[in-house]
Amino acid sequence: MDRQLRRLRSWQGLRTVAGQVFILQVFVILVLVVAAVGALLLQSRTDAEREARNRTLAVATAVASSPSVREAVVGPNPTAALQPQAEEIRKRSDVDFVVVMSPEGIRYTHPNPARIGQHYIGTITAAQHGGIVTETTTGTLGRSVRTVVPVTAPDGKVIGLVSVGITVERVSVAADRQLPLVLAATGLVLAAATAGTALISRRLRRQTHGLGPAQMTRMYEHHDAVLHTVREGVLIIDQQGRLLLANDEARRLLGLDADVEGRPLADLGLEPDAEQLLLTGTAATDQVLRVGDRLLAISQRPMAQQPGPGGSVATLRDSTELSRLMGRVEVVQERLSLLYEAGLRVGTTLDVTRTAEELADLAVPRFADYASVDLADAVLRGEEPNLVNIAELRRVALRGIRDDSPLYRPGELIRFNPATPQAAGFGSGRMVLEADLAAFSGWQVQAPDRARQLVAHGIHSMIAAPLRARGVILGVATFWRSKEPTPFAQEDLSVAEELVARAAVSIDNARRFTREHAMAVTLQRSLLPHALPEQSALDVAHRYLPAEAGLGGVGGDWFDVIPLPGARVAMVVGDVVGHGLHAAATMGQLRTAVHNFSTLDLPPDELLWCLDELVTRIDQDRDVEKSEAPTLTGATCLYAIYDPVSGLCTVARAGHLEPLVVYPDGRADLAGVPAGPPLGLGGLPYEKAEIRLPEGSSVVLYTDGLIEDRQRDIDAGIERLRCAVARAGRTPEQLCQGVMDALLPTAPSDDVALLVARTRMLDSDRTAVWDVPSDPSAVAGVRACAGRLLHDWGLDEEAFTLELILSELVTNAIRHATGPITVRLIRDRSLICEVSDGSSVSPHLRRATTMDEGGRGLFLVAQFADRWGTRYTAEGKVIWTEQQLSTQQ
Repeated sequence: MDRQLRRLRSWQGLRTVAGQVFILQVFVILVLVVAAVGALLLQSRTDAEREARNRTLAVATAVASSPSVREAVVGPNPTAALQPQAEEIRKRSDVDFVVVMSPEGIRYTHPNPARIGQHYIGTITAAQHGGIVTETTTGTLGRSVRTVVPVTAPDGKVIGLVSVGITVERVSVAADRQLPLVLAATGLVLAAATAGTALISRRLRRQTHGLGPAQMTRMYEHHDAVLHTVREGVLIIDQQGRLLLANDEARRLLGLDADVEGRPLADLGLEPDAEQLLLTGTAATDQVLRVGDRLLAISQRPMAQQPGPGGSVATLRDSTELSRLMGRVEVVQERLSLLYEAGLRVGTTLDVTRTAEELADLAVPRFADYASVDLADAVLRGEEPNLVNIAELRRVALRGIRDDSPLYRPGELIRFNPATPQAAGFGSGRMVLEADLAAFSGWQVQAPDRARQLVAHGIHSMIAAPLRARGVILGVATFWRSKEPTPFAQEDLSVAEELVARAAVSIDNARRFTREHAMAVTLQRSLLPHALPEQSALDVAHRYLPAEAGLGGVGGDWFDVIPLPGARVAMVVGDVVGHGLHAAATMGQLRTAVHNFSTLDLPPDELLWCLDELVTRIDQDRDVEKSEAPTLTGATCLYAIYDPVSGLCTVARAGHLEPLVVYPDGRADLAGVPAGPPLGLGGLPYEKAEIRLPEGSSVVLYTDGLIEDRQRDIDAGIERLRCAVARAGRTPEQLCQGVMDALLPTAPSDDVALLVARTRMLDSDRTAVWDVPSDPSAVAGVRACAGRLLHDWGLDEEAFTLELILSELVTNAIRHATGPITVRLIRDRSLICEVSDGSSVSPHLRRATTMDEGGRGLFLVAQFADRWGTRYTAEGKVIWTEQQLSTQQ
C-alpha cells in the first residue's frame, strides 16, 4: 500500500511544472549528447584524413626537394644511398612508409627490403608528368592515405618519384580522447537538471506562500481590477530596464501600445529625461518632467526587499495644467543663467575687440541667432567717443548660426541712416525693437538690397541695443533672429538691455586701459632715443618691445648711446621697477640724469654712484610728499664706455644683468663685470671692469624681460641668449633679429630692451701723441708738429685754429700744472685735441678786463673750438677740444 502511494505521488510530481521541466530537460540533454557524439566522430574522421593528406604531402615534398635524393636517384646504386635515409625519415616523421622509385615506378626503397626492385602499386601517372598524386585506399593495414611527388632535375625533368603513406588510425585519436569527456559532462548536466528541478519546486512553494490555485486566481483578479481602474499610471521596471507592467493610465499618459510589457524602456520612444529617471531607478517624489505635450509628476521607489526580483515601481500623475507656469519659470531661469554667464564670460580681458567678441559669442545661439557689435573707431583707439565720431561705426564682432548671412562683415565701416534702429538708439540711448523685418517699416533705407537679402535669408526680427557706459554711448549691439520662429518681444528688451549694459562697462574699462597703455607707450617711446647719434666707435642696432597690454603694460626699460669726448661712446641700458605711466616717466628722469652726468665725463662707477644718490633723493622727496607714485628703489642700470683708440671698454653695473661679449670668432661669454647693488639703496660702492675688445667684437646689453620667464630661471635664459648670439660673421642688426626670433616667439610679458654694439678701432694713422717737456720753449715745437700732421691729413684749413688752441692749452699746462704733459690729436668726425697733465685742478674760464695781463687763454679756446671740456683720470686731468671738419675725412 505504501509503495503504491509513493508511486502515485511520484507521478503527481511529474504532472507539476517542475516535473515536466525536468523530463523536458532530460530529453533535450540526451538528444544533444547523441548529436555531439555523432558530430565528434564525423569531425574526427574528417580531421584525421585531412591531417594524413597534409602530413604525407609535406614529407614527400621535403624528400623530393632534398639535393641528396636528387643525386642518389641518378647515381649508380640508388638503393644503397636512399634506403637508410628513407627509413630514418619514416621513423622521424611517424609515417607508415617512404618509397623512392624510378620514373617508371621501380622501387629503390621500401620498409620491407624484399619489395625493393618491384613495381609500385598505385597511381603515378600524374607524378610522372610533374604533378602530385594523393589518394586514399583501404588495404591490409586499414584505411590509409598516400601521396606521390616527383623528383625533378634543375632543368625540370622528372628523374624519380617519392611516395609517402600513413594510415588514418595514426591521426584519429581526438574522438577517443573527447568521448569520455562528453559522457562525463552528460552525467553532470543530468545531475544539475535534477537538482535544479528540486530547487525550483521548493522556491515556487515558498513564493506562493502555500496558496492554492483558487486563492491565487482570485488574488490576481483583484489585482487586475484595482490596477486598471485607478487614475494614476503605474509602471514596474526590472533591473535590466525592461517594462514588466504598465496599467491603462500609464499607457495613456505615455502614449504606449498594448503590447509594451516585456520590452526595454529604451525601445519605447520616451522622452530622454523620463527614460533616464525610470532606467536609473532612483527614488523620486513628484518630480515634474515634460513628456510629449504633458507635464507628468513622477514618483518612483526601488524594490530593494530581499529576496526579490529587484527593479523599481513608478507612479505617474498628469500635471499638464502647470505647463504654462513651468514654461515661464524656465524662461526666467534661462535668462538669469544667461545674465549670470555674461558676468563671467564677458570682460575677461582688457581688450576692446575681444570683449565685443565675447558678447557676441554669449548671445548666439541662446538669445539670438545672429549678433553683431559695432563700435566707434575712437573707442578702438582708447578715446572717448562723441556725437560727431559716433556717426560712423566699425563692425568689430559678428557671430551667427551660419557663416553665409548677408550682414556686414567684421572690419567694415558703417554709416547708419537716421531711419535705422541703430541710429535711432544713438540719439535716445534706448532699445529699439523691430519685431517684423518683412514689413520694411523704414529700417531697410540703410541698404535696400541688403535688407531684402536679410529677409530672404530668414532673418525676421531684431533688437538694436546702444552700448552705454558712464553716460557715454560707445556703439551698438544688434541681435537678430532667423531659426527661432518666435520674434523678439517686449520682455526680450530687458534681457538685451541688461546684457549690453554689462558688456558696455567691460568695453569701457578695456577702452580706458587701451588709452592708458597707449599713453604710456607714447610717453616711453618719446623718452627713448628716436635715432642714435652718429659716431665712429660702434656699429649699433637695437630693439625695444613694450609688454603686451594685459600682461603688465609698458614698463621702465630704456637704453641709450651717448658720444663722449675723445671719440669715445657710452652705452647705457636700464630698468625701472613697475609698469605704467609712473615707470615711463621715471625712466625719462633717469635717462636725462645719465645724459647730464655723462657731460661730466665721469667713469662708469662714479656715474652710477651719482645716479644712486639721485634716486635716493627722489625717493625721499616722494616719502615726504606722500606721493602715490612708487619708489625707484630697485631700479637697475648698466653704463659702459668704449674707447676706439685703445679698444678698452670700461663697464659698471647697478643691479643689472651682466652683458655678453661676442668675439670675432663667434665665441660668446659673459663680460665678467662685478655686480653692484640696485639704484636707491644708498651709500654702497660700485666697481668697474676694464675689458680689452678686439676690433669686430660685439657687446650685447639687454634687460631682464628678454630672458626671464615663469617656466625657466634666469641662468637658463642667459644661456639661451648666449647660444643665440654665439655665431661669427653676423651684423648687429642680424644679431638683434636672431635674438628676438629665438627668445621671443610670442608677445613679451615684460618690457624688452636690447642693444648690440660692434666695436671699431681708429687706425693708427688717425691719431698722434707727443710728450711735452715742462719748458715754454717746447710749445713752438708741438705747434709745428701739429701743423705738419694736419697738412698730411689734408686739414690745412683747420691748422691755424688748432695751433692757436694747442698753444694756449700747452702753455697753461706748463705754467699751472705738473707733468707729465701729453698732447694727443685724433681725426674722427671732428678734430679732437687733448692735453693731459698730472694736476687735478680744473681750469676756470673767465673774461679778462682791459687792464688784465692774462685770463684770455681759455676764453679764446672756447671761442675757436666747437666744444671743449675737462675730464679727470687716475693720473690727473685731460682738457679736450673739438673742431668740426668742413668735409668728412
